[in-house]
Amino acid sequence: MKKILHIIIALSLLSINAIAQDGGKTIVDEINSSKWGKGNVMVMQDEAIQGEVAVRQETDIAFQKVGAIDPNADYEKVRGFKIQVYSGNNQQRSKREAESRRAQVKEAFPELEADVKFQSPFWRLRVGNFLTREDALLVLQEMKNALPGLAKEMYEVADEVKRPINK
Repeated sequence: MKKILHIIIALSLLSINAIAQDGGKTIVDEINSSKWGKGNVMVMQDEAIQGEVAVRQETDIAFQKVGAIDPNADYEKVRGFKIQVYSGNNQQRSKREAESRRAQVKEAFPELEADVKFQSPFWRLRVGNFLTREDALLVLQEMKNALPGLAKEMYEVADEVKRPINK
């Protein structure tokens, strides 16, 4: 059990998604640093792992890729934001309601992608592919103004989105 825990910790440290810069701190350096009033944590790691741990970078936005990339696709899937317009778990009517609301959204905003998906036990309608929360919030406000009957249920959610690939 202890070996499994060490392997999980090592893999977690290796999977940190950042780019090295001169003078930057690794995540382990950050954890090991003493902060007044916060207690102390000491991470012990093998020297072989030390060089593999990426350096933290505060300024660049790194998009976390999700899933395999299709070489023929015009987009890649990354973590971003969508607008949730509907969510319901009534198996007899939620799918119809989600599809109905999808038609309303597509009529008002034909440029936005609108997906109805089932994730047990919920039918959900999520709209858009936004890389930042700010972009999602701007469109959310426009949607609430254009579709006031649906506005109460609309909010932004973190989700997998499509980011265009420049070929």
